[in-house]
Amino acid sequence: MNNQAPYYHPIGKEIEVFEHSYKNKLPFLLKGPTGTGKSRFIEFMAHKLEKKLITISCHEETSSTDLIGRYIIKGAETIWLDGPLTTAVKEGAIIYLDEIAEARPDVIVAIHSLTDHRRELFIDKLGEIVKAHKDFMLVASFNPGYQRGFKELKPSTRQRFVATSFAYPIAEIEAEILVNETEIAISIAKKLVNIATKIRNLTELGLTETVSTRLLVDAAKLIHSGLPKRLSVQVAVVEPLSDDLEVVEALKDLCDLMI
Repeated sequence: MNNQAPYYHPIGKEIEVFEHSYKNKLPFLLKGPTGTGKSRFIEFMAHKLEKKLITISCHEETSSTDLIGRYIIKGAETIWLDGPLTTAVKEGAIIYLDEIAEARPDVIVAIHSLTDHRRELFIDKLGEIVKAHKDFMLVASFNPGYQRGFKELKPSTRQRFVATSFAYPIAEIEAEILVNETEIAISIAKKLVNIATKIRNLTELGLTETVSTRLLVDAAKLIHSGLPKRLSVQVAVVEPLSDDLEVVEALKDLCDLMI
């Protein structure tokens, strides 16, 4: 295990809440927009608790078989291969299902018995029930506003978790994060945060996603390595936000005035 803790700046009481959730082995849900530090937070907490972390980035093709396991042909025989969820359940790891709402419905069904008092996993193909290791913890994340409710978690699923909301940090903390992540000058970090704040408030542009802290970190890295500031902002912040040429041009003009 890497001895150096991932950098994470707490925004509220999330560290304390997670520690108590872990102590009680309660499933934990992180809600919030992309790039607000949800994945970094889980990496930080796993390191702090000295626990193995298994991360699954869920997408529309992610099935329960991908998580639980499957039979594979090896040479002349067919053998069973545990999936990452089964491995975590047996070994007592923290499993992190990133963007769980993107996964297929059978994934939600598969984790139900792990998110209540039973704390067990049913492996249909083996006809087995595996009791979770005492240190096992299930963590998931999702973006509540993604595509205006296109993919939401059902209330019956949400209510199986202790949940905390992540948002973009206040300007002072966000600038500090940029400096810590990239060693960029604080003066430039503040300008980048001002750009993000301005764009986040431009609701009339109808952006599906807005400027994440992650995009600002990317821009700061490019600037720190010597790419011109305006070009860095264009390619790391503006272009990833939209494919609409008029929107991109408007954002580019705005950013050029601010940095």
